[in-house]
Amino acid sequence: MDNFEQKIEVIEQRNQKVEADKAWETSWTRRILLTVFTYLAIGVYMWAIDIPKPWLNAVVPAIALMLSTLTMPFFKKIWLKKKNVRS
Repeated sequence: MDNFEQKIEVIEQRNQKVEADKAWETSWTRRILLTVFTYLAIGVYMWAIDIPKPWLNAVVPAIALMLSTLTMPFFKKIWLKKKNVRS
């Protein structure tokens, strides 16, 4: 009986980890961090290669990344719907 209970405990721990990972993937904290890091990385790059107004120009790709993270759930639903129909 102990082996069965251990297996259940392992499955429950795995489920908690999967739920936490999913929560992180859809969290606003992750999206904001990605946007900020993208902005900083592109701003530094543009500054390093001497682009005029690098910090202003870095806004565009950072916003594009944010928009892509916001629209992915919509496209994921469409993809899953089509995948289930074909399965």
